[in-house]
Amino acid sequence: MSGAIRWLPWRWLLRRAARSQGFLDPLAVMARLRRFGQPAEVAEPIELLRAGMIFHARGLVNTRVIQHNLDWVWPWWIEQQFDPASPAFLPRAFSITHVNLTHRNWTAVGRPDCAALPIVDPRGLVTPLDDGWSLDAWVLGEDGSALYPARAASADQQLRHGDNDLSVVTRLAEAGLGLTSEAWLAREADRPVLYCRYQADADQPARLAISLRPYNPEGISFVHGLEQTPVDGGLRWQVDRGEGPPATLELDERPQATLSSDYHGGDVALALDQMPHGQSAAPDAPQQQDCETGLVTAAALYAIEPGVARTVTLRIPLSREAAQSTPQGWAAVDAAAAQLQLPDARYQALYRSAVRTLAMHSVEDIYPGPYTYRRFWFRDAAFIINSLLQAGLVARAEKALAAFPTRQTRATGYFHSQEGEWDSNGQALWILERFHALTGRWPSISAGRDWHTVVRRGAEWIARKRLEADSDRPEAGLLPAGFSAEHLGPNDYYYWDDEWAVAGLRAAARLMDAEADAPAARWMRAEAEDLAQCIDRAQANDARRLGAALLPASPLRRMDAGAIGSVVGGYPLQQRPANDAALLATVDYLLAAHRVGGGFFQEMIHAGINAYLTLHLAQILMRAGDDRGLALIEAVADLASPTGQWPEAIHPHTRGGCMGDGQHVWAAAEWVSVMRNAFCREEDRGLVLGAGVLPRWLAAGETLSFGPTPTVYGAVSVTITPESGGCQVEWRIDGGDPAWITVALPGHAPVALAGEARATRVEAVA
Repeated sequence: MSGAIRWLPWRWLLRRAARSQGFLDPLAVMARLRRFGQPAEVAEPIELLRAGMIFHARGLVNTRVIQHNLDWVWPWWIEQQFDPASPAFLPRAFSITHVNLTHRNWTAVGRPDCAALPIVDPRGLVTPLDDGWSLDAWVLGEDGSALYPARAASADQQLRHGDNDLSVVTRLAEAGLGLTSEAWLAREADRPVLYCRYQADADQPARLAISLRPYNPEGISFVHGLEQTPVDGGLRWQVDRGEGPPATLELDERPQATLSSDYHGGDVALALDQMPHGQSAAPDAPQQQDCETGLVTAAALYAIEPGVARTVTLRIPLSREAAQSTPQGWAAVDAAAAQLQLPDARYQALYRSAVRTLAMHSVEDIYPGPYTYRRFWFRDAAFIINSLLQAGLVARAEKALAAFPTRQTRATGYFHSQEGEWDSNGQALWILERFHALTGRWPSISAGRDWHTVVRRGAEWIARKRLEADSDRPEAGLLPAGFSAEHLGPNDYYYWDDEWAVAGLRAAARLMDAEADAPAARWMRAEAEDLAQCIDRAQANDARRLGAALLPASPLRRMDAGAIGSVVGGYPLQQRPANDAALLATVDYLLAAHRVGGGFFQEMIHAGINAYLTLHLAQILMRAGDDRGLALIEAVADLASPTGQWPEAIHPHTRGGCMGDGQHVWAAAEWVSVMRNAFCREEDRGLVLGAGVLPRWLAAGETLSFGPTPTVYGAVSVTITPESGGCQVEWRIDGGDPAWITVALPGHAPVALAGEARATRVEAVA
């Protein structure tokens, strides 16, 4: 930048331009907004701003398109939000953007060996490509009746687990018309291929319409051109989004007729309503449909005879780049994972779905979701990798950890995924040491790097980042104000960051012990304890100002929903004792003030029932032997979608997703962790077995088991056999003995044993 340009009065010019057009001064508005948080070096992470701009840019397009074209057939979420009779209805008024805030639910149909993640919405709408267009199917009766899935009152959807495939099946039926769709991802040679199979039936002459839709579960996704070509016995569609190479759709059977339309012609569904059923216009030559606006719609029509099902299959080859890893089917993943055996088919299915969710989102990187969150964060990765380890999927965890050094800045040692979040270094060091403790070795690392340097530089960043401790300010010695986990509130001195920093420093010290670097280990421990003392001092001040021993989100905050971040010392870090008074009082507060629909309701940003944070509270109560934790586990199970998924935040009325990704991988990770810890939890230098087993499982009288799951003592498998008046509990440890073992089944007298014990009987209590 030249000196002349650098010295131009940009702030004055911006203000003058805004005021001349009657706008508010944008700089003054931003300054006022920042006063609601603590001064910080990063006001808003650029990554979040970028994601928000993309999200609302689509919302602006939605605003221009949807409300003026409500005679179109739209996705289910739009049909609901724009229906004044629906509990999901949202008034439009002066809303600048129209976005999905009520039904953010979808299910990925991926594989464990390729990065492609097609998604299916709750009514069977399939989005093959990331952020792309979609496919839908309708059944149109000769008498004018129609089965549009997005407008159907109900649907039956399930996630079907095969030994070598995973598919979403959606069934609908109304007024004598029926439709079943199934979507799955296969691997053919060196590329993934998406298949969509549609089976339709009717009690009258009807037509099956397979339609190209220029939208997805977020809204409009432009389609600028469609080239239609007859092929041997079938039909090929080349879809042009106007960016990148066109995608190819192959229909296995030639339709009786095809129709297409541009934006000015309206939705192709409108033309289908006017097209006589006896009319046939089977395509016998290439055709082209273009739309300058980017809203091409098209339909292929197949005749349905009364009482005779009609089946049509689409094949969509996806990018070769999405299938880079060694081919691996679902059977291999299922066999490698810790096995859960319960007399509860629903919980078994939720566990299996969660394990498979972890596997398909850890192929090329760790992703917290298949769509909205298809990018990397250290925060989500720490929890997801921990669950991969607990499930026994060690190779996937190692592959993810191997990429951590490439995300550490060489100049400062900062583990960077999002600027302004000071929890990442603690999380990276903690999960790295967790891998080392469970496997007895370091993860692989790329040439030219070494873990010793990575760990040391990561710990040094924490030490340098801390505020000066010699101050009477309550935040003295803590990490600076930052955005932290975005659901905690505006910039502040979050205890969440500090607890992770302490855990990371202690983890780094243990890793230096393994490297026989005693001086580094001593320094890291001293730094960790100094930071822990600063936290204690700040929280003692909190107790005085709040009138009770509680853990607010920061030293400057009242008690609010952001306090959920401060319980991290109880789970997963276990830096606070299981019976810590302030920790349990904070959990009591959160459940009393912020519990909706059985789960924790996060009021800030997420504004919904949060499955994974509810499970954090359940884990803390489980540690304390408080049966309320079991009720929270049951509540989260009840919040799962029919396909066994949890969106990041759940609408209290529609029970659909209202924020974030519609298939949240962190939530799936927490389900794996809570099932594992229900049977086997590491605590201090011992093991606690059976503390989260539901009494109704034991009442069924069938054997329960989990394992093998890695622990610091070796792989552990636990088996529980209900007997008259109690249970027989047995376990296997493929390694060393812990210092102690406690068997703590709910509803039974706990039994404390020496570490070498391998079985005991526990007695039921009244």
